[in-house]
Amino acid sequence: MKILGIESASLVASAAIWEDDILTAEYTVDFKKTHSQTLLPMIDEISRMTELDTASLDAIAVSAGPGSFTGLRIGAATAKGLGLALDLPLVAVPTLDAMAYQCFDAASLICPIMDARRGQVYNGLYRWEGGAFQVLTPSRAVDMGQVIEELNAAGEPVLFLGDGVPVQMENICAQLRVPWQAAPAFMNRERAGAVAALGAKLFREGKGMPAENFAPEYLRASQAERTRSEKTSSDMAAVQEEIREAEAGITVKSYGPRQE
Repeated sequence: MKILGIESASLVASAAIWEDDILTAEYTVDFKKTHSQTLLPMIDEISRMTELDTASLDAIAVSAGPGSFTGLRIGAATAKGLGLALDLPLVAVPTLDAMAYQCFDAASLICPIMDARRGQVYNGLYRWEGGAFQVLTPSRAVDMGQVIEELNAAGEPVLFLGDGVPVQMENICAQLRVPWQAAPAFMNRERAGAVAALGAKLFREGKGMPAENFAPEYLRASQAERTRSEKTSSDMAAVQEEIREAEAGITVKSYGPRQE
């Protein structure tokens, strides 16, 4: 089985080729460049270096979120475009699952946290047991305080990874009462190699899909959507206040020129 892996859910841009339990190639950059500038050149480079025959690919595994809205959209567009052009199925791999999957056989609870801003993190909880990967808590957008409460209640050592760790370090140090450690640099960020490897497992389980059916999992509305919603709510509140004042016989305030 040969899988092309694509990761673009955060600042990390990564592409990989996985074949029969061998990570043949991986190109990963964690730098502030737009994924639209980097992702296709990465795929082209590893394809050229490995003399990849695209007809030999079985599927494309793509990081499905949560994460950066722009990054996920670029990754989705890239994967869907390639899938449609090459007539290949896509495998949606949850971003946090793939992050935890690379911590093979860790003795601790695995707790990836991605910075979701606005006081939240993207998080899931995982465990390796007897060589089997277990999803204890699926991907979610949640307050870090709640994550720490759950970890304290579980009473087990914890392994943290993700770009949310340095952001939440002060809270972790102040509130967490169980032993913990942060994963080292070579395994604490998203990687296409992990996406491809977990994607191969999911593909064997029959979880591939037609390319046109794939859509990222954002977990919450984008900043633009939240801003629009907040503005709409504010406008509606003003209108409702005017209606209440009119019904009470109070002079209605003017919010703009009256139309004759």
